Amino acid sequence: MAAIWNNSNIERLAMRERPVGRPMMHQSWGKLLFMHWPIDEKLLRPLIPDSLMIDTFDGAAWIGIIPFTMWGIRASFLPPIPGTSAFHELNVRTYVHLDGLPGVWFLSVDAANKLAVWTARRFFYLPYFNAEMSLQQTGNTIHYASKRHDSCAAAATLQSSWAIGAPMPPAAPDSLDFFLTARYCLYSEHAGELYRSRIHHDPWPLQTATLISFNSTMIESHDVPTPKGDPLLHYCEEINVDIWRLKHLASE
Repeated sequence: MAAIWNNSNIERLAMRERPVGRPMMHQSWGKLLFMHWPIDEKLLRPLIPDSLMIDTFDGAAWIGIIPFTMWGIRASFLPPIPGTSAFHELNVRTYVHLDGLPGVWFLSVDAANKLAVWTARRFFYLPYFNAEMSLQQTGNTIHYASKRHDSCAAAATLQSSWAIGAPMPPAAPDSLDFFLTARYCLYSEHAGELYRSRIHHDPWPLQTATLISFNSTMIESHDVPTPKGDPLLHYCEEINVDIWRLKHLASE
């Protein structure tokens, strides 16, 4: 059983340090929108391994839908492979911690690349699913659409548009902005065992955003209703990311 930690002793700043060793992958993320809602922790608990603690801010758990696009995707020891180095992705996620180390728990990740879906399932034990996706930008407005077509998961769609706003100041470590966006590891589970992968990038260059339209069943595909009210939004135009190999936590 994991130790019970509270928000005062979670090592949020320590996780920003670059991990030792060579990363497994390099990639760039962009045109990215964080859409977050507070949610009753009890609704999330059945979807997360018991050994992981649900991370909260001022007593509230959060769930997010994050659409974006990726490019420059490659193993750290190889050049980009044509046809596999750029595609759109969309994740539904919440936040957890283990032994004081905060991270992301993915409820689902939809991607418009079959090889990426296979690789993430095989090597990172993540719930990746195939989807048809599109991203179009007109001026400062982005239109994003996704439709899952994978027999391994419930049907799910997203159609959303947003307007990009002004740059935001750097997120303070004790702020909700930091809590929702500054996540430098992911957790996954396979055969009842927990794994963790470290991630490194510069602090998020966040901007404001305004939601123009939103129609989604992404959260509902997990038998959880989308929380009522408007989501809290953060936008990022571009960020470069390094990802380290998955580690079995029992062996660390």
